Amino acid sequence: MNMLYVQPIGFIRSKHIKAENTPIQPIYAEECVGTVEILPEYEDGLTDIEGFYHSILLNWLHESGACKMLVKPFMEDTEHGIFATRSPSHPNPIGLYIVRLIKRVGSLLSIQGVDIPDGTSVLDIKPYSSLFDCFPNARNGWQEAITSKDGARRGVRGCRISAGKDIIL
Repeated sequence: MNMLYVQPIGFIRSKHIKAENTPIQPIYAEECVGTVEILPEYEDGLTDIEGFYHSILLNWLHESGACKMLVKPFMEDTEHGIFATRSPSHPNPIGLYIVRLIKRVGSLLSIQGVDIPDGTSVLDIKPYSSLFDCFPNARNGWQEAITSKDGARRGVRGCRISAGKDIIL
C-alpha cells in the first residue's frame, strides 16, 4: 500500500484544552470562538476567503482514541458502524468542521462555532457553498430519531461564552 504524507497548513487556537470537554458538533458550539493560524507560506491561499460566510476545515484529530468498527455515538446508546458516525476515532482521524468565518487579518482567521481542541492541525480549508454543499432532502439515517432538544442536551459541552467576546484577532 502506498503511504500518504500530509502536513499541516496551520493550527487551531481555541479555549478547548481537553477534547472530551469540547462541544460535540459546531451546531452546539455556536458561542465558541477561536482562530485558525495559517502558516506564512499558505497566506496567499486565503485571498478572497472573506467572501464566504462559512469555511470547511479538514483537521488531523491528534487526540482521537483507538479505532473500533462499532461505536456508541454521543447521541445514542446503540452501537453503529464507525463509518455511520462522526466519531473522531476513525481509521484515519480526519475531522471535518464547518465554521463561521468572522474575519481575516493576514494569515489569521477568526472563526465561530469552534468545537475543535486547541493545537489541532489544519490540513486544508475549503469554502462552504450553499450552491454545492446543501442537500435539503438528504436522509440522516439513525440520527433522524434524535430530537434537537436531546442533541443539544448531550452536545453542548465546555463553551459558555458570548459570541461577541474573546475573538482572538
